[in-house]
Amino acid sequence: MTKTQSSGWGSRVGLVLAMAGNAVGLGNFLRFPVQAIENGGGAFIIPYLVCFLFMGIPLLFVEWSIGRFGGKNGHHSTPMILDSMDKRKLWKYIGVFGIFTNLAVAAYYCYLESWTLSYVWHTIADTFGGQSQGQVASFFGNYVSLNSIEPIIFWILCLLLNTWILSKGLSGGVEKAAKIGMPLLLIFGAFLAYKAVTIQAGEQGAIYDGLKGLDFLWTPKFDTIWEPKVWLAAAGQIFFTLSIGMGSIQCYASYVKKNDDIALNAMSAGWMNGFVEVVLGSAILIPIAVGYFGIDGLKDLISDGGGLGLGFKTLPYLFEQWGGVLGVFAGVAWFGLLFFAGITSSLAMGTPVMGFLQDEFGWKEKNAAWMFGFVVLILGLPTVLFFNNGVFDEYDYWAGTVSLVFFAFIEIILFSWVFGIKKGWQEITEGADIKVPNIFKFIIKFITPLLLGWVFFASFPGIKDEINHKKSNEKINFFSSPNAIKLKITEQQKVLETKKDFSPKYLEPSFSNSQLDLNKKLNVSTYLLLKKQKDLLEIVDNPTLRNGKIAEVRKSIFYKNISRVFLVILWLGIAYLVHLAAVKRKKK
Repeated sequence: MTKTQSSGWGSRVGLVLAMAGNAVGLGNFLRFPVQAIENGGGAFIIPYLVCFLFMGIPLLFVEWSIGRFGGKNGHHSTPMILDSMDKRKLWKYIGVFGIFTNLAVAAYYCYLESWTLSYVWHTIADTFGGQSQGQVASFFGNYVSLNSIEPIIFWILCLLLNTWILSKGLSGGVEKAAKIGMPLLLIFGAFLAYKAVTIQAGEQGAIYDGLKGLDFLWTPKFDTIWEPKVWLAAAGQIFFTLSIGMGSIQCYASYVKKNDDIALNAMSAGWMNGFVEVVLGSAILIPIAVGYFGIDGLKDLISDGGGLGLGFKTLPYLFEQWGGVLGVFAGVAWFGLLFFAGITSSLAMGTPVMGFLQDEFGWKEKNAAWMFGFVVLILGLPTVLFFNNGVFDEYDYWAGTVSLVFFAFIEIILFSWVFGIKKGWQEITEGADIKVPNIFKFIIKFITPLLLGWVFFASFPGIKDEINHKKSNEKINFFSSPNAIKLKITEQQKVLETKKDFSPKYLEPSFSNSQLDLNKKLNVSTYLLLKKQKDLLEIVDNPTLRNGKIAEVRKSIFYKNISRVFLVILWLGIAYLVHLAAVKRKKK
């Protein structure tokens, strides 16, 4: 028995909570509700559940069984786990994605996680007390623009906390964190969901009942259900929410004893995540936003900043409307909930890296944990310093989206067709505490690979556009054309004139942006649109300012290209270490 195996899970409850914590992340509360609204409302739940049953659950079975199989042979990271499933050398280099993805995602995810810590502090310190919606929204913009050293401090603090917990091992660190974090997450979520759905029109500044938000979210628009983009969005959400294709599930499962159940554990973790996402995730953000801004206001907010915008630019202001202790507690509950969702996921990202260093190079647990923290610090620095230049989004797209789908697609082929579904099914059902329906044997071999292949190949046009910086080039063309800018100004003006809180004086040159920030009569959607309109009015007839905007976009393209090179070097570096480990094993 290796040293890493001896520091395995202390209890089954701890394992399931840690696995659920790995899956339950920021996307459950910030991404899912927005995805549902943008893709058919209640109708979105149909493709979501189909993808969950035919792709999510089968992949959970596969990744848990792959992990336990690797653990039997002393492997705790995907390169060597996949290598043990087939003799061809290719597989261990495919397994590199199981380490690469965790490092690259942790590099930006820990920064996002640190925002929640900072906002907990600012909520307790009453930073948002008495501020206008514009000031609260501007706070976030100033924060990510690094107008002070505070974001760096909270980011490093978050990294140190993650690393310290990881250094305590699975049972002493990760499992204890899950046992504390997951119950608190559920308690905070239940409180906020209750408060959100019981919002009454006319009370504490609310315009509508909170239930109106749930009605809007779950009213099905069946005309969208056959659109490919809706199914792609549902499949993408399943990947994102279950942490499939990352390599962290395999690592956690590799510490399960060889005859212990994995089938029921996989189902338990998957359905717990689904409950948190569909029930709690839906019942907080949207009902509160609709209660105060209405459906049209919510749509404006989503189009401008998505779930992140709602969560960080809008909710702190709305909690202030609840007043006093309740408002502070709600803010702490919301950002505390997000923090626990984030840290239980980021801890899972460290374990495959640690397992690899311990297994292949004999590192001690603490040293491996601190090396993970150091590498994430170096990798994450560009996402912090150049957040406004798109580096954060670039990491998220390539490591947090494309890499997941590619690895999961290849992994299911290996499991079903190379390792063999007969051996694979035996691995899934061995020691199972439930009777796994035989239909899943057919699904895993045929349906899941076909679905994954469709998702992967259907993503090619989007990948091509991303490689070519299509959106950035469209911005360059836009800022190069005064006529296009004038057309956009006209469109935005029409929207502004429908806003009850809009006044033409806000667009006058004498009315400054700082005055907009302080204006308490403006709701956040109107405020954000006014900022865009004033910006366009300022540059439309000024070639120097337009050229400045173009230069900013080109600068972002430059930083994005550099970040891509950075990610490629990271992958190659890990592949080289895998090669050294293989040579070392061969010599032994």
